Amino acid sequence: MVLVLSRTYFLGGTNGKLDCNGQFICFTIELPWRANDKRVSCIPEGYYLLRKRYSQKFQWHIEVVAVKNRSFILLHPANNALKELNGCIAPVSTLSGPGLGLESRRAFAKVRSLVYKALEGSEIVSLIVQS
Repeated sequence: MVLVLSRTYFLGGTNGKLDCNGQFICFTIELPWRANDKRVSCIPEGYYLLRKRYSQKFQWHIEVVAVKNRSFILLHPANNALKELNGCIAPVSTLSGPGLGLESRRAFAKVRSLVYKALEGSEIVSLIVQS
């Protein structure tokens, strides 16, 4: 399964649209592009693998694997990129401004269900990030 994240960059944050096989899944928010600097920038455009991950803070979520010079890049709920993200990607149901969204938990549940179902079926799940 291939997910495609199409981004629009703004000074205050990055907004995106997440699709799978041409079908819209949800919107996304991220930090602005700041040369891939840790904890203050969204990740570079490119091709990545996704996998399941568990932590106390986020419970079961999704990890973006092998991001150059970065670690623990996750897909998890958040509604304000500047306040709640350190380089991760947050699915949201509605965009409300640059790097801002609404109903992230609902959107994340939709993404997690789709990705986990594919992984449990032994599919490789990848993410293409593009502008």
